[in-house]
Amino acid sequence: QVQLVESGGGLVQAGGSLRLSCAASGNIFNIAATGWYRRPPGKEREFLARITGHGSISYASSVRGRFTISRDNAKNIVYLQMNSLKPEDTAVYYCNAELGLYGVSGQGTQVTVSS
Repeated sequence: QVQLVESGGGLVQAGGSLRLSCAASGNIFNIAATGWYRRPPGKEREFLARITGHGSISYASSVRGRFTISRDNAKNIVYLQMNSLKPEDTAVYYCNAELGLYGVSGQGTQVTVSS
């Protein structure tokens, strides 16, 4: 099994930055890729960024250039650096580990951007 714990969320003013962390534990060698998603209030979950085990990275167009995904293999942590935050970035942010046919998500961390 794989367990994920997100952290780093909080309240920030528009234009500010936050760095989210996704710490993985358990059978981490089964993780093929890790992605970041968010669920804004009253909306569907939205893909943000993804990094594979080989280091390939992809972003949603809505965050490309503002958000950066990275990984610290020694610590088994995947980060999401978020810059130039906007009020519409307010959401619960989740990381998801892809384990072949299924995925595992953490409990999420709240990000609130004030105008």
